[in-house]
Amino acid sequence: MRFLKKLKGEFYRLVKVFADGGYRGELIDDVKNNLNFLLEVVLITDKEEKFKILPKRWIVERTFSWFESYRRLSKDFEYHTKISEVIVQLAMLKLMLNRLEK
Repeated sequence: MRFLKKLKGEFYRLVKVFADGGYRGELIDDVKNNLNFLLEVVLITDKEEKFKILPKRWIVERTFSWFESYRRLSKDFEYHTKISEVIVQLAMLKLMLNRLEK
C-alpha cells in the first residue's frame, strides 16, 4: 500500500495497476477505495496444460530478462535503494539509446 501511495503522488494520471496472483483479497478493495486505482490481478489458470503467455505479465518478465545482462543489477549490491533505482534507470536509458541507434 505504501508503494502504491508513492505512485499516486508521482504519477497522477495512473488509473490501472497490474499485480501478481499473490496480491488478491482485501488489497484490491483498499486500493480502489483509498487510492482510486483499479488493481487487476493476472492469474495462471490450472486448466491450461501448455505454456500460455499471460496478458501484461510478459512485459515485466521481458524487462527483467533485459536487466540480467547488467552485472550491477544481477544482485543487490547497493546499500541505498535510491542508488538501485538510478542503476535501473541507467540500464533502461542504455536500452532505449541502443534502439534509437538502429
